[in-house]
Amino acid sequence: MTNAQPSAEGVPADAMRRLAELSPGKPGSIFTSDLSVNEFLLVREAGFKPIGLVLGSSIYHVGIQIGRWGKNQELETLSQAMYHARELAMTRMEAEADALAADGIVGVRLDVEMKEFGSDIAEFIAVGTAVKAEEGAGGGGVDNWRNNKNQPFTSDLSGQDFWTLIRAGYAPLGMVMGSCVYHIAHQRFWQAVGNIGQNVEIPQFTEALYDARELAMSRMQAEAEALHAEGIVGVQLLSLPHRWGGHTTEFFAIGTAIRPLRADHTIAKPQLVLPLVDN
Repeated sequence: MTNAQPSAEGVPADAMRRLAELSPGKPGSIFTSDLSVNEFLLVREAGFKPIGLVLGSSIYHVGIQIGRWGKNQELETLSQAMYHARELAMTRMEAEADALAADGIVGVRLDVEMKEFGSDIAEFIAVGTAVKAEEGAGGGGVDNWRNNKNQPFTSDLSGQDFWTLIRAGYAPLGMVMGSCVYHIAHQRFWQAVGNIGQNVEIPQFTEALYDARELAMSRMQAEAEALHAEGIVGVQLLSLPHRWGGHTTEFFAIGTAIRPLRADHTIAKPQLVLPLVDN
């Protein structure tokens, strides 16, 4: 995503009124959350208080890509569209969390729904639970849970994984992603005929899929580097065909960038316990 700070731009007035009702400390305010009961309890045990459900949405028209369909190639117009639409949804979700003065957003889901308004129109939705760190969260000594862009952290980890991460001495920085829409060239006629009945690798398909995945992964990694992350956990590498046909697909990489809570942090090695043996 870009370095732009989240703002209320694009967030409906009704959403801002709902967020005002959820403001922490307001008499009679209650939180909303899509966390399961177990996830809610583990997030609380990790030292974070849910504030409210936050979301961002963008209905996006994906443009037309012109290219040479006889060769493997990235469809850059489509890659940019899929990336920008998700970024809009994520930024609006972060803006809602910012309005609640949240430290982060946990359990984020990022979905794409193709709409019947037209064959090239899709809604991109980001949903998660905004949380506020309580005193002593993460073992204490952490003054600011926001990332280096002063944005609330975002994480698509489950409540269980979030609890484990905090207990291990790490903090999420933000969800990072990379997208690549790629067209895979058709086999030439005689090549296809020659493969009939044989076990044989199809090099042009292998190279195309390999290249597309590498582009998506490298873009995700670049986002993590911009957050000064130590690493990325919970990575998913998805192949999403959408409505483009069998030879065009989107490779989408997403994960949670993390940092250690303390510069000198090390994870304690588990102690080896030997069974007692009678002589």
